[in-house]
Amino acid sequence: MVRINLVLLLVAVICALAAVSSSHRARKLFIGLENEQKRMRDLDVEWSQLQLEQSTWANHARVEKIARDKLAMHAPAAGRIVSVEKP
Repeated sequence: MVRINLVLLLVAVICALAAVSSSHRARKLFIGLENEQKRMRDLDVEWSQLQLEQSTWANHARVEKIARDKLAMHAPAAGRIVSVEKP
């Protein structure tokens, strides 16, 4: 009888340690998940800012102004424009 009680006690202790270990691992994984979700949100914000910056830098009026002012370029006369079609 004593031997059965010791075996049952050992099984109960092992189960308790397994439950604690499992709970601790789940908490660590959840913290890791939250950190990665925050990183994802930060990257989304950065991506939005980069898209806005790209649209600003690629603005047609801005490119045309730089071409005229810094590169001394001008639009060709209407008769000098040639349209090339894709074969």
